[in-house]
Amino acid sequence: MIGRSGNPTLKDSTFEDSRGYGDDRYQTRMTINGTVNKAFITLVILLGSAFASWMMFFNGQEVLPLAYGGAIVGFILALIISFKPVAAPYLVPIYAVAEGMFLGALSATYEYLYNGITLQAALLTMAVFIALLMAYKTRLIKATENFKLGVVAATGGIMIMYLLSFVLGFFGITVPYLHDNSLIGIGISVVIVIVAALNLVLDFDFIESGADNGAPKYMEWYGAFGLMVTLVWLYLEIIRLLGKLRSRD
Repeated sequence: MIGRSGNPTLKDSTFEDSRGYGDDRYQTRMTINGTVNKAFITLVILLGSAFASWMMFFNGQEVLPLAYGGAIVGFILALIISFKPVAAPYLVPIYAVAEGMFLGALSATYEYLYNGITLQAALLTMAVFIALLMAYKTRLIKATENFKLGVVAATGGIMIMYLLSFVLGFFGITVPYLHDNSLIGIGISVVIVIVAALNLVLDFDFIESGADNGAPKYMEWYGAFGLMVTLVWLYLEIIRLLGKLRSRD
C-alpha cells in the first residue's frame, strides 16, 4: 500500500492518479528543480514558525498549547494532503507553520535540558541529508526493489511500535527500552535514525520518478511535503537519540 517510498505520504499511485486532474494541454509539468524550490520555501516557513515558538519559550511564555495544537493541526493537514494532493499548494505552507510551532516548542524544551543539543541535532540532520543526497546522485546507493521493500517494512514496524507505545501509555504500560537511556534503548534509537535516514533515499527516487513521469505542477508541493515529513521525523529521532546520550552523562 505504501508503494515506492517508505514515507506514507509518497506513493507510486499518487503520481499516477494525479494525471486525472485537468487537461494535460493546460498544465505545466513537475520538475526536480521546482520541487527543490518548494521544499526550500516550506523549510523556511517551518523554521520561521519554530523560531517564534522557541523565542516564546525562552521569554517565559506558555508554549505547551502551541506544541499540542501544532501537532494536532499538522497531523490533520498531513492526512488531508495525503488523500488530496491537489490541495498541496494551499495546505503545505499552513502545515509548515503548524509543524514549526510543535518543533520549536519541543526543541526549546530539549535545549533547556541539554544546552546546545538543538544545534547538534539540526547539523546532524543536514549532514545526513546531504550525504544521502550525494550517495543517491552518484548511485552509490540505489533504490532497488529489495531496498525499498526492506525500508518500507522497517518503517512500518517502527510506526506500529510507536502506536502500540502510545496506546499502552493510557494504561500505564511502558514499552521496554523504547524511551529509556539504557544501551539497548540507545541502540534502538540508532536503528530508528538509520531507517528514517534511508527513507530519504526512497523520497529522492520517488520525486525523480514523478518528474520523469510528467506529473502536474502542483505535485512539486506534494513532493516537497513528503520530503519535509521525512526530514522532520529524522530530526526528531536524532534529537531524541542525543537526549538519551546526554542524559547518561
